[in-house]
Amino acid sequence: MSTVILIPARYASTRYPGKPLVPLHGATGIAKSLIQRSWEVAKATHGVDAVYVCTDDDRIANAAKAFGADVLMTSEFAKNGTERCAEAVSQLPEDTDLVVNLQGDAPLTPVWFLTALIDAMKADPELPVATPVLRCDAETLNNFREDRRARRVGGTTAVFNTHGHALYFSKEVVPYTGDEPATGDNTPVFHHVGVYAYRPAALKSYMSWPEGTLEKLEGLEQLRFLENGQSVACVQVEGRGRVFWELNNPVDVERIESVLKKEGTE
Repeated sequence: MSTVILIPARYASTRYPGKPLVPLHGATGIAKSLIQRSWEVAKATHGVDAVYVCTDDDRIANAAKAFGADVLMTSEFAKNGTERCAEAVSQLPEDTDLVVNLQGDAPLTPVWFLTALIDAMKADPELPVATPVLRCDAETLNNFREDRRARRVGGTTAVFNTHGHALYFSKEVVPYTGDEPATGDNTPVFHHVGVYAYRPAALKSYMSWPEGTLEKLEGLEQLRFLENGQSVACVQVEGRGRVFWELNNPVDVERIESVLKKEGTE
């Protein structure tokens, strides 16, 4: 099964303009851009045939080419990463069986999150779309709550049924777990990891549907699938002691750099 990782990135983010080019310092003090650190995760993933940065911005394209990435230029009209991936698929030099969308704001994504997702899609040819979910530890759940109290839009939570199919994704903390500080590593809240795997046919269907009401309200692209009755499989992954967090707001730079330094990432 041929597999391609696409990394959609745009400069004109509403919440954080220029986010893909924000420098992040690692354990040795070396600064690498957010998009480069995300690309390095993709390149370290085994069983992948190609990796591309997908963007509509020359600044991002030039920076990506400078650190060695292949780039696909997409239109300025893509509303989200899934639409940008759908546009990019038509430019691929060869047909692909599986498209993985590693969003360019998740440099702490462990490689095994990606391989678990790819393996799940390979194991069940009927799955049209899949995405990883990670059970929140107390620190992550408390970070979610802190963001909401500060009226910051932070990470995304997911709820799913007994078959592992998504019921809903939200920028709110769902399910509701009270207001007391969380403790322990076995909370009932799952963090949605910003990675998707699609069959090309699912991407084609996605582009045929209008932007949905829930998608607009939450600002979550994956809700378009649910609003149109398309199943999204939630693949549970293990943190293995690693902290996972996306770069959504300027405050997240310090959070991510502290993890990079703690883990000895260059």
